[in-house]
Amino acid sequence: MSQKSDKVITIFEIFLTFLFLGFTSFGGPIAHVAFFRETLIKKKKWLEEEKFADYLALCQFLPGPTSSQLGIAIGFDKSGIRGACVAWFAFTFPSAFLMILFGYGILNYNEIIPIGALHGLKIAVVSVVAYAILDMAKSLTPDFKRKILALIIAVFLVFNSGPLMQMLSILLGAIFGIISSKKRNINKLGFLQVKNEQKLLSSFSLLIFIFLLIILPFFSKSFDNNTVKIFDTFYRSGSLVFGGGHVVLPLLQSQVVPQNWVSTNDFMAGYGLAQAIPGPLFTFSAYLGTVMSIEPNGWQGGIICLFAIFLPSFLLVFGILPYWEIFRK
Repeated sequence: MSQKSDKVITIFEIFLTFLFLGFTSFGGPIAHVAFFRETLIKKKKWLEEEKFADYLALCQFLPGPTSSQLGIAIGFDKSGIRGACVAWFAFTFPSAFLMILFGYGILNYNEIIPIGALHGLKIAVVSVVAYAILDMAKSLTPDFKRKILALIIAVFLVFNSGPLMQMLSILLGAIFGIISSKKRNINKLGFLQVKNEQKLLSSFSLLIFIFLLIILPFFSKSFDNNTVKIFDTFYRSGSLVFGGGHVVLPLLQSQVVPQNWVSTNDFMAGYGLAQAIPGPLFTFSAYLGTVMSIEPNGWQGGIICLFAIFLPSFLLVFGILPYWEIFRK
């Protein structure tokens, strides 16, 4: 490890650096990673290439938004839980603020917004999603076996894109990976190298993650409370999405549009804008919370949805990060 990467980074430095990234990182998670690397490794020399690659592998392995989780992991590496929270807030705030502001524009000035502008955003969505799918296919399905697996799963999801089918698809991919992988060596003694306080944080985070994933659907059905229902919907969306912001689109659409929480036109217009601004695509949740037809909505609903969809990212990163070096080996 280079001496430069061991230097003490203040909370204020973390805030300013990730705020700058939040204002300038256009182009989705793949582009965000490039911005992160240019700023944090080349310019500021906060960490070395190997550690950055390890954190990136972790965030691609976990469900949720890759670039946001990468920021959380790096912030945690530099200044613990405070650093993780500050890095996430600074990176997320610019786009979340713009999405909530746009939500108020849709609510209050929908009649005077030119139809062509919203139609243009919808057209942009189609091209961006199509490009993202083709781009991800290059790296995620490099050989014939994985292309066939992707095609089979795509056919399944065309007929049923619900959470159960998504989990079954992930399980199918896991089984395929186990069968096709080479012999694996796991250093079980490595678990003893993790500090006690890290073990405590890891255990607590994973328990909370699993507990909320199980108990929230029960509370949502048992109690007639909109806040619980909304929180459950967005928490599950943040917990079950593998592949980043583009993949969360059909899951969110299947959750909020059929229930008439958000109209199809408003949904597509907001998603189109999310493509045009910097920052994580998951801040689209703040827009949905703002324009929802049920209360709480407005900026309060936006904050609830934003917190709910990103909470699994924090719990998973805090839960897995202490053991990631062992899993990686």
